[in-house]
Amino acid sequence: MTAREMIDNLSGTLLCDERILSVPEKELLANLLRRTRTTGNASEYAVTEAITRTVGEIIAERALGVFGESLSRQLLEQHLAALPSLSNRNMPVIRAGATPSTPAPPPGSAPRPPGTSPPSVSFATTQPKTGGVAVAEADNYLPAECVVLDEFLTVTELNQLRQFVFENEMRFEMSEVLSPGVAGGAVDYEHRRSRVLLDLGGNEKMITDRLRTCLPRVLQRWGRDTFSISRIETQVTASNHGDYFHCHSETGVEEVADREITFVYFFHREPKQFSGGDLRIYDSRRENDNYIPTANYRTIVPEQNQLVLFASGLSHEITPVECPSGKFADSRFTVNGWFRK
Repeated sequence: MTAREMIDNLSGTLLCDERILSVPEKELLANLLRRTRTTGNASEYAVTEAITRTVGEIIAERALGVFGESLSRQLLEQHLAALPSLSNRNMPVIRAGATPSTPAPPPGSAPRPPGTSPPSVSFATTQPKTGGVAVAEADNYLPAECVVLDEFLTVTELNQLRQFVFENEMRFEMSEVLSPGVAGGAVDYEHRRSRVLLDLGGNEKMITDRLRTCLPRVLQRWGRDTFSISRIETQVTASNHGDYFHCHSETGVEEVADREITFVYFFHREPKQFSGGDLRIYDSRRENDNYIPTANYRTIVPEQNQLVLFASGLSHEITPVECPSGKFADSRFTVNGWFRK
C-alpha cells in the first residue's frame, strides 16, 4: 500500500467517526463545498481551498485529541498496574466524565454489584461532544471538567437508601427552579419538572461523610486548593416519564452564589426501567457575572451507584426521561447537592 493509499484509508476512517465530525457538520461542509464549485472560477477555487484547509486543521486537532486520549489511558493504566499499593486502597474508582462515544455494556449483561471487588484507581481524559468549535478565552472560559466516582456506596448503603426513598414517596414535593426553601424558588414546568425530597433521614450523614472523605482527591485531580466548607446541601430527586431540567447554572443568583461544587449521585431500581435523563455538562463562557453554555458539552449517562462532581458555575441540563411504566419506583433517582463555601 502506498503512502497516498494509507492517507486515503485513514481519512475515510476519520470521517466515519462522529467524534471527529458530527453528521450535521459533515452535511454543512458538503453543502459549502458543493456551492463553491458551481461555476469553477478562480475566486471560488480560492474559497474551496480555504474551507478545505480549515477543515483539515479541525479534523487533525480532534483526531489528535481522540488518539491522544487512547494512548494516554493505556500508558497510565500500565503505570498504575505496576503500583499494587494503589489497587488495594478502599477508595472508589475515579475517572473523567464519559462522553456519548463511550461503548455501552453488551446487551443483557448484568451490572457489576457495587463494592464486590477491590476498587482500583484509574484516570482518563476525554474530549467533550462537539456541536461547534469553541475558543477558550483566558479567565472567561470554564471547561466541562468533571470527576466520576464509581461504586460510591457499599451494597448495604445503596439498598438502605433506595428502600428509604421508596418508603417516603408521599413526602416528595414538586421541584422548584431553585431548591425548595431557597428565597426566589418557584415551580416552573417550562424549565424543570421532577419531584424532590429534602429530608434524607440517617442517609444524609452517611453521604456527606463520604463526600468529605473524597473531596481532597477530587480537588487534587483538578489541581485546586482545598477550601472551607460552610455546609453541604443534599436532596433526593425523582425523575419520571417526561421529566427534565433545562440548561442552567447553580450560581446564577445571589442566594446560591456561594455554591462551589455540584454533585449528582445516581441510583435506581434493578433492572433499570428508564432511559434518557442524561447529565449534560457544557463548556461555559462568562458574560457579565454569569457563565453561559457554549456549543460543546460532555454527557454522563446515569449508571448505578455513580457520583459525578463538577464546578457549580458550569451550565448543565438533564435530558428528558423516558419511563414507560410511570411507576415511582422505576424513576431515575439522584442524591444531588452542593458544597458551599
